Amino acid sequence: MPRRPTRLFALALLCVAAMANAAPETASTELPSSSEAMLQMLRAQSQRLNPAHLAEDVRDNPIVQKVGNTASDLVISAMDFLGVRYRRGGASATTGFDCSGFTQYVYEHSLGLVLPHHAADQARNANMLRVSRSELEPGDLVFFNTMRRAFSHVGIYIGEGKFIHAPHSGSEVRIDSLDQAYWAKRFDGARRAELNDANAAPRE
Repeated sequence: MPRRPTRLFALALLCVAAMANAAPETASTELPSSSEAMLQMLRAQSQRLNPAHLAEDVRDNPIVQKVGNTASDLVISAMDFLGVRYRRGGASATTGFDCSGFTQYVYEHSLGLVLPHHAADQARNANMLRVSRSELEPGDLVFFNTMRRAFSHVGIYIGEGKFIHAPHSGSEVRIDSLDQAYWAKRFDGARRAELNDANAAPRE
């Protein structure tokens, strides 16, 4: 089994990815969106060098609570698997993940919501609400047309235009930008979980 990075290291990787793709700063009087504020807070937390309390601090931060505790749980859980290898049909950190196996695992173990193990079926699931790109929030599923058919790839949006996913054979779970030419051209929509007692399975 590949060694999984600590949450602190995962957040550090996110910071590097965000800075590498950041545009030059411009003066603005607008307040940051909830997604941007969440990622700013995560960057600050990653520099505190206190991984034992990182998850608790993230969840208790009022900015994260504004977008929802479920969103912070999802993002933290997903980033725990950065570096896990891709495996076709895989749905665990032990054997590896494919794209939909990754999202299925994270949703079930962080929200208790059991999704089917196919990207297209996840997009069409009755418990998932359609979301426009302009309305994306951390924890939303993002879908892509990578095989000349709708919803053939899926990842989890983490904020600031970034998403985490298991891309393809020979790769590992990683963070990419929705603005990268390949993904921007193939973006196929987004979905958000609608949770209630009837559709959420008990957490382990």
